Amino acid sequence: MNPLSWLETAVSWVLVTFHSGLSLVFKEDSGWAWGLAIVGLVILIRILLVPLFVKQIKSQRNLQIIQPQIKEIQKKYAGDRERQSQEMMKLYKDTGTNPLASCLPILAQAPIFFALFHVLQGIAQSKPYGVMTTALVEQARNAKILGAPIYGTFTHRVDTSDPTATLYVTVVLIILMTLTTFLTQRQMIVKNSAPDNPMVQQQKILLYVFPVIFAISGINFPVGVLLYWFTTNLWTMGQQFYVIHNSPQPGTPAHAQLEARKAAKQAAKGIPAEQIAEVETDPNLPRKQPKRKPRSKRS
Repeated sequence: MNPLSWLETAVSWVLVTFHSGLSLVFKEDSGWAWGLAIVGLVILIRILLVPLFVKQIKSQRNLQIIQPQIKEIQKKYAGDRERQSQEMMKLYKDTGTNPLASCLPILAQAPIFFALFHVLQGIAQSKPYGVMTTALVEQARNAKILGAPIYGTFTHRVDTSDPTATLYVTVVLIILMTLTTFLTQRQMIVKNSAPDNPMVQQQKILLYVFPVIFAISGINFPVGVLLYWFTTNLWTMGQQFYVIHNSPQPGTPAHAQLEARKAAKQAAKGIPAEQIAEVETDPNLPRKQPKRKPRSKRS
C-alpha cells in the first residue's frame, strides 16, 4: 500500500480544482491550463508553509545570537564529544533553537514533490491517481508546454510533432532550477551571514552541492515537476530577499545596509547623524525623534 496515497489525492485535487478554473479561460487540454495549475499548487503550498518559514528565520537568528556560547562549549569540552553534545542540546533547548529548522521548508515539500511526481507518472502511463479521472488524464496527456508534454522527461522524450521540444524544454528548466537554487543559497551566504559564523563554511559547501544534485536528478523529472521546482525556487528567492532586506540578522552585511538606509532617511529629514547614533546606542535615552529644524536654520 502506498503511504502517500492520501497526499496524491490532495495534490491531484488541488491540480484539478485549479485546472477547472483555468479551463474557463484556456482550453482544457492546453499547457497553459495544466502548467498554471501546477504554479497554483506551488503558491498554495508556499502560503501554507509560511509558519515553517517563520520558524526557520527565528532559528537562524537564535543560532547567530548563541554562536559565542557554542564556541565556548566547543572549547571547554574539546576532548569530550559526549559532554559537548549534551551541553549543546541543553543550550538549544534553553534558547528554543532548532538547528534543523532551516531544512523544514524543504523537508515539508519533499512528500508533496513525490506525490506530484507520481501523479504525473500516472499521466504518462494513462493511469489516473487520486481524484484524476480517465478523461482528465487524457486532457493532461495532450497538454504541452512549448511543445513538450508535461509528463515528458529528459531521459524519456516521448514522440510529438516536434521530437526535440521535450529535450529543449527539460534542459532549459533544469538549468533554471539549478541556477535559482544556487542564487538562493548565495543570497543567504553573502547578504545574511556574519563573517565569523562557523556555519558559513558548511553553507558554502552546500552552495555547490545542492545545485549539482538537482542538475543530475533533474534529467529524470517530468516537465511538470521541473516547472514546480523552478516556481518554488522563485518564491523562496523572493521571500528570502524580502526578509533579508527588511529584517536581516544582526552583524551581517544586510543589517549594515539596513542601518545605512535608516540613517540616510533620518538625515533626509534633517536629523544629525550624531543624534541618531546616540539614541540607538544608549538604552537609557528615550527613543524620541529629534524635532526637525526649520529649513532656514538647516541651510
